[in-house]
Amino acid sequence: MRTPSAPQNNESDHPSLILVVEDEEEIAQIVMAYLSRAGMRVAHAADGRNALAMHLMLKPDLILLDVQLPELDGWAVLAQLRQRGDTAVIMLTAMDQDIDKLTGLRIGADDYVVKPFNPAEVVARVQAVLRRTRHPATPIHKLLRVEGMEIDAEEHQASVVEPDGSRQVLSLTLTEFRLLAHMARAPKRVFSRGELLVSCLPEGETMERTVDSHVSKLRKKLEASGLQGKLESVRGVGYRLGGGA
Repeated sequence: MRTPSAPQNNESDHPSLILVVEDEEEIAQIVMAYLSRAGMRVAHAADGRNALAMHLMLKPDLILLDVQLPELDGWAVLAQLRQRGDTAVIMLTAMDQDIDKLTGLRIGADDYVVKPFNPAEVVARVQAVLRRTRHPATPIHKLLRVEGMEIDAEEHQASVVEPDGSRQVLSLTLTEFRLLAHMARAPKRVFSRGELLVSCLPEGETMERTVDSHVSKLRKKLEASGLQGKLESVRGVGYRLGGGA
């Protein structure tokens, strides 16, 4: 059991406390080092029972929870955490199987990362989950109007606005809508695949090529609605919303 460490670079007066529950010491140390450098406080538990005890004692903002743990496994720990409240939880596991992902999300995990992982990606996912859980009631209420489109964040609806003022509703999946709305909030800005992955595909997706697939489908729908070249690829970087005729 390890108590919280002080962050090396605070981003605020109240840095988040992250409880890392991982029985492999080397992995735990690497993840905690990255979190500390990102301005967060960290604590470590090496088994499920200590994790539950430290949760009560420390009241962390988020728990990085390994699935394969001694004493109590991650699923059992997650189930007890959800009986206690809604502390944010990201599952860490070496088992890249859909059934494991679905089990975690069904019990109540906020995200899911498969080993081996990039520690920097774990930090980005922690930051994304903290943003969502700390500000769950701050959606954009105003309509976004950009590049011949109107995007309603509350209704999860996007429409093409014709020159005569008429509107054509786009048939988008939830992920496609998230991608479109996210980029529409900063037109012309280039978004990396990693950023879009963390911000728009939070339910356990870990492959950047998944972003390419969703963006390709979104682009085809925009073009089919008359918005040619509005969703651009920026070679070696990512994507942006802007340009076109």
